[in-house]
Amino acid sequence: MRRLNSSSRVAIIGPGRLGQALGRLLAASRVPIAWIAARDLAAARLATRFIGRGEPLGLSDPELTNASIFLLTTTDSALAEVARELAEQGSGKSPWRGKVVLHTCGSLPSMVLRPLKLRGAAIGSLHPYQSVPSSQAGVRNLRGCFWGIEGDRRAQQVARRWVKLFEGVAFPIRPKGKTLYHLSAFLVSPTLVTLMEQSTRLLKKAGVPVRIARPMLRQFVVETAKNFSELGALRALTGPAVRGDWATIGRHLAVLRRSAPDFVPVYQALLQAMLRLAGQKAPRRRGEGTR
Repeated sequence: MRRLNSSSRVAIIGPGRLGQALGRLLAASRVPIAWIAARDLAAARLATRFIGRGEPLGLSDPELTNASIFLLTTTDSALAEVARELAEQGSGKSPWRGKVVLHTCGSLPSMVLRPLKLRGAAIGSLHPYQSVPSSQAGVRNLRGCFWGIEGDRRAQQVARRWVKLFEGVAFPIRPKGKTLYHLSAFLVSPTLVTLMEQSTRLLKKAGVPVRIARPMLRQFVVETAKNFSELGALRALTGPAVRGDWATIGRHLAVLRRSAPDFVPVYQALLQAMLRLAGQKAPRRRGEGTR
C-alpha cells in the first residue's frame, strides 16, 4: 500500500466552525495546511487567521489542485456540488490520481464524492461524534473524541492517522448506515439541549434562578451519562416510570398542561419509550398514567 508522505500538503475547503477547528488542530500537529478555500474569499481569509496557517483561495482557483489531501468541511447540502466543481478542475484522464479527498459530513457516505473518485482520487469520510458550537469549542472538544470513518483504504489511512494525532478513537461505519449513525447523534445532542432548556424554564417557574439551573442541570446530566456508560441503560434508568409511580406522573402531566401545554406530547412520547425500556406498562384506568 502506498504511504502518504508526511509533507503532503492539505487544502481545507468550506472552513466553517468544524473546518477551522480541525485546521488549527492539524496545524498544531505539524500537518502542512497549505490552502484554505471558500466561495467567499473573505471567509477563507478569516479562517486562515484562526487556523494560523495556509493561503486563502477561492474555490475555483487552479492553485488548489496542487494539494495532495483535501478536507471538505462544507455544509451537508453543499457537499455534492462542491465535489462536482472540484472534479472539473485538472486536465488529463485521471488528474486526481494520487490525491485523497475526505469529507466531514455525518449523514452522507464517502460516495457523495464519486465525481472525484472517477477522476482518480481516493475518497473517504471522517466525522467527529461531538458537537462543535464554535471554532474555539471545537479546538477544545475534538481532541480525544470518537470519529466515525469509512471510504477507500488510502483515505481511511489518512483519516486514522489524523485521529491518532488528536488522541481520539477511530471506528468504522458501514456507508449505508451513515444516516442511522447521524440520527443517533441527533437524538442525544440537539434534542438534549432542547430538553435542558425546557427543564430550565420549568425550574425558573418553580423559583430556581437560571444561574443555578444551568450548572445544576449540567451536573445532573453528566452524572446520568456516566451511569449509562458504566451501568447500561436499564440500571441507569430512574424516575417515577421505573417505580410505577403513576400518581407523580399524573401530577407531572397536570402541571405541564398548565405551564407548557405544547410539551405534553413530548413528555408522553418519552414516557412511552421509558416504559418500553423498563418493561413496564401504564395503567389503563382513566385519569392515571399517560392519559
